[in-house]
Amino acid sequence: MNTRVTHSAPEPVFAEPWHAQVFAVTVALNEAGRFEWSDWAERFSQTLKMHGLDRELDGGDDYFHAWLETLEQLLIEQGAAEFDDIQQLRNAWEKAYLTTPHGQPVHLAASE
Repeated sequence: MNTRVTHSAPEPVFAEPWHAQVFAVTVALNEAGRFEWSDWAERFSQTLKMHGLDRELDGGDDYFHAWLETLEQLLIEQGAAEFDDIQQLRNAWEKAYLTTPHGQPVHLAASE
């Protein structure tokens, strides 16, 4: 008897690399003692509600945009980041994204 076993590759946990990155940064900040996870969860839940989103989202862009917004707001409130600095960095990434040829990795210029 010849039994063939096929293995399919597992689906990625994160749909986009930036989803994984913003998640990892948040976890690292929590582990470094910058905030309590229960506080994070409450803040994130409030952000989702503010945007009319559900906690049961599938982890797509809407979910991670809300995640990033929550993290940015928390860092601003803690004095670890300035709103203007965050906005400048967002603008630099947007410019890099829009000027990168399709299919190529997006890199932020060193001078940004």
